[in-house]
This record gives sequence, C-alpha cells and structure tokens, in this order.
Amino acid sequence: MRAMVSKRPGERLRLEERAVPEPGPNQLLLRVLACGVCRTDLHLVDGELPMCRHPVVPGHEIVGQVAKMGDRTRGFAVGQRVGVPWLGGACGRCRYCHSGQENLCDDARFTGCHLDGGYQDFVLADFRYCLRIPNSYSDADAAPLLCAGLIGHRAHRMAGAAETLGIYGFGAAAHIMAQVARHQGQRVHAFTRPGDRAAKDFAAGFGAEWVGDSDKPPAEPLDAAIIFAPVGSLIPAALRAVRKGGRVIAAGIHMSEIPAFPYALLWGERMIRSVANLTRADGEDFMRVAEEVPIITTVTPMRLEDANEALDQMRAGRLQGAAVLVPDLAGETPTVAEGADSTQ
Repeated sequence: MRAMVSKRPGERLRLEERAVPEPGPNQLLLRVLACGVCRTDLHLVDGELPMCRHPVVPGHEIVGQVAKMGDRTRGFAVGQRVGVPWLGGACGRCRYCHSGQENLCDDARFTGCHLDGGYQDFVLADFRYCLRIPNSYSDADAAPLLCAGLIGHRAHRMAGAAETLGIYGFGAAAHIMAQVARHQGQRVHAFTRPGDRAAKDFAAGFGAEWVGDSDKPPAEPLDAAIIFAPVGSLIPAALRAVRKGGRVIAAGIHMSEIPAFPYALLWGERMIRSVANLTRADGEDFMRVAEEVPIITTVTPMRLEDANEALDQMRAGRLQGAAVLVPDLAGETPTVAEGADSTQ
C-alpha cells in the first residue's frame, strides 16, 4: 500500500510502499476512503509539534471502511463506514480519564502524531475511539467534520450562549461552525486577514452578518470570540472586541507568541481559554449536531500523492474550506494483502 510519510520535522512528505498491517486486539483495519488535510498536519510537518513522533504518517480526519477486525472488537462490521479523529487512545486510569477529561490525559495517543494516520491506503484504529458518521455526508464531505468540526464544536461550546459570536480565521473549522452558530440563532462576525477579499466573500457566503479585517474592531461588542488562526496577536485583538464578561477561545493546537497586552484588556471579567484535543463524548455529540443541521462542507478532493501540494496551499492561504485526500481518486482500489506485517 502507499503511505505519505513525515520522516523528519521540516521535511516534505515522502511516498513509501508498505505492507498492509494486520489488526491486533481492539483494532480495526480500515481502507481509507478520504482523509482531510488539517492545519495540525501542517504544524506537524513544519516541526511545530515536538510531542509527535517521527517518522509518522499524518492525517486524523479519516473516513474509512472496515476491511478487517481484530480480536475483542465489537459494535462494527466489515464493510461499515467509520470515522477516526485526532484522539486515538487514552490510559483510562488517570484523574483526567475518570473525570470526563480524557482529552487531557498525559498518556493520550493522537492519530497522525503518535499513531500512523490517514495519509495512506489503509490505517489501523482502536475501535473504542472510532465514530459513526451520518449517512447523509459523502466520504470527502464528512472528512473535515472529524477535526475541523470536532474541535470547532468543543470551542463553540466553551464560548457559551453568545448572541454575537466573533470568528477569527475563516477556514475549514470556521465555515463549519458558522453554520452551526447560525442554526442556533447566533449572529456571526467574521475576521479575516487584512486585504483577503476571497476570505471575506467566503465568510459572507456562510452567513456572517459582519466581515472585516482581523486588526479592526467589529461593528458592535461581541459576547464571545473563537480564534482558529494560529496567530498570537489575535488574542489581544479579540479581547478588545468582546464585551465585559466576554470569552475568548483559542482553538488551535499551536499558536505564535502572544504579545504583551495591558491588564485593562482582560479586566472586566473577560476570559481567555484554550481548547486541547477532544473527547469521545465530543465526537458523539457533534455527529448528532451534524445530522441535525445539516452542514455543508467546502472541500477540494486531491490525490494521496498530492499531499505535499495540499499542505503548500494551506501554508500559502490558498485553500477555501478544506483539502481532502482521496486515495482512490485516480480510480485504483487497493487490496488487502493476506498475512501482511502487523507493525505500525
């Protein structure tokens, strides 16, 4: 099978031929139908996530079809479509796991970081961390739901019952959560890079009632703001934009340095909070939301071999919505090799 591998931080992905692995206990072998390209993958490849191992196959927005089942797996069947998110496993024993905060587990393992991810033809996944995907979404359309949607959902919940919601950085996560916010009656204010007309039009097309540059104040004070862009200077900008008692949610796994700002921006019981990973409960809850809304995802399908080009486009800000790698886009369907090596 083919795999796009991050051999060392800062290097481009390399295409490798690998044996199809055999699923071990609690594992599903999935044929990858689609895998979204997330900004976290870009941080990984660029060497900004030191906790991730190398070499590793990136990709944690995986839509797959069960090809084989290992011992002790249950609740799924061969041929079934499932989703694999960022959280690939947790210890189940620590204070965080016992308190519904498995996303903070010190021994958590993340897909495409500690575990090989979906930039390949087949992937292994722990069935206990897989998600059922609503049938109304195609494979490519469902892929961004598995991180852009899930992390966006957790951030949106942390923002609370905001009547006016600001969103900084209008990409894959933002265009999903803008639809959810609008569905719930919230008024969306979108902040984009100064001079980026395409991003402003994109945000307006998804229901933002006010769209402006990220370095400018909104038309009115916000109840809450979510920052999806990995830009530390947006923290004080968002604090200026929210009212007293407002919340600023930093939703990325990596952010550039936050500049110093006067205490007056934080005073008035404003709050800054980060989002770290997700829980299985988040995933199950958001899939129910995705079935109810429904959500339109803007995707650009690309070949598996074009993963570097997808990352380049994201780095340059040329993508609207999300790039999605589709391994059989060229019409080739990989087969499962009997007795293949089980090493991940």
